[in-house]
Amino acid sequence: MARELGLNLNTAFTLARQAGMTTGHLGHPRREDYRKLRARGVSRRKAAQQVGVNPRTAQDWDNRVRKINNSRVYPDGRRVNYTTGTVTMSGVIIKAPVSLKSLEKKLHQRFLSLSERERIRDLHAAGQSLRAIGRALGRPASTVSRELRSNSGTAGYHPYAAHRAAAARRPRPKERKLVCESPLRNFVRDGLRRRWSPEQICHALTKSHPDDKSMRVSVETIYQALYLQARGGLKREVQAAVRTGRTRRKPRRDPGRRTPRFNDPMVMISSRPAEVKDRAVPGHWEGDLIIGANGRSAIATLVERTTRYTMLVHLPSNSHDATAVRDGLVHTVQNLPPHLRGSLTWDQGAEMARHKQFTMATGMPVYFCDPASPWQRGSNENTNGLLRQYFPKGTDLSLHSPEDLEHVAQELNGRPRKTLGWDTPAERLRDLLAI
Repeated sequence: MARELGLNLNTAFTLARQAGMTTGHLGHPRREDYRKLRARGVSRRKAAQQVGVNPRTAQDWDNRVRKINNSRVYPDGRRVNYTTGTVTMSGVIIKAPVSLKSLEKKLHQRFLSLSERERIRDLHAAGQSLRAIGRALGRPASTVSRELRSNSGTAGYHPYAAHRAAAARRPRPKERKLVCESPLRNFVRDGLRRRWSPEQICHALTKSHPDDKSMRVSVETIYQALYLQARGGLKREVQAAVRTGRTRRKPRRDPGRRTPRFNDPMVMISSRPAEVKDRAVPGHWEGDLIIGANGRSAIATLVERTTRYTMLVHLPSNSHDATAVRDGLVHTVQNLPPHLRGSLTWDQGAEMARHKQFTMATGMPVYFCDPASPWQRGSNENTNGLLRQYFPKGTDLSLHSPEDLEHVAQELNGRPRKTLGWDTPAERLRDLLAI
């Protein structure tokens, strides 16, 4: 064909390549016959036999694969050297074959996608700076710089080749740093023997070997090495090296997936009516326990939010579990008139595990405070502080009889309060009972 056109052979190859023709088989005398046979529906094997070519050559013709210098060049740009086994794409060496599943795998958003790589190619070809490309992608300029530096070959940056190369580099079956004997392993081992934490060892490595990049290890790598050794039988050594003494990792559960504290779902304080918060309507109470010596005794306290009236609940000796607290609160609250049984606000202590049964017995809903938020029961916290004048910390509260508790409550309710305009809680409650 080149002679018929009066062209140099190299010129003919160049023109054919630019036209999309497969120059690797341009001179084969029977390729056109093979193409006609395939167009008539003849199978690949029979067509290859008729034209006298190897079935693998026929397969390459069907797949538009070109052979150049002991390599097969595929339509997607891959170039496979069937002598050395190396795979390159647009000049980028791909160290391992990449499956379609690996290329299409949905990754975390911190990884660049194929569409982002295509946009990097377009913006970079348009002369945009790294910062401008980063702003367009919503990513740091360092990410764009690292992408262009790592995945650019002799033919420049090509997004498909870059995506395939990144997918090939993703699996990292590397040997663990601290498995084999090395100066790094010896340094870590010496630090653990001196009772250093993994974090202290990491910083000491950086300080002791500022220019030696091989003397670097992460905190997580040290912990993984310790726990793997414990599985292999070095339990005592690991317990001595880890301050917690654990030979297994303690799982950290997601707060949103934690087991509910109570069987009956809690109604949080955020769902409490506004009339309770502004103290406009009486009959809403705050409650808590004050605990005695060694946590063996307790007294339940109830404070009415509007009048600050206090009631003390006697609990059985050495028992302040959920059943005892429920029974004591029900017995005390049932003596109140209906219009003063509005609601009860409590913390998330285990003593209120039977709050649903308390509500069914008294008609009073229970609202729970947020964790570590004592100010949400401010009146009750303040009253508990006053009660410590009568029941000091570290004393046995089971020594106080119900009559003793009644006497303390009457004395506390007879104190004039500044917040009540110097009225006493007993006077304010008397006015409410008279309604």
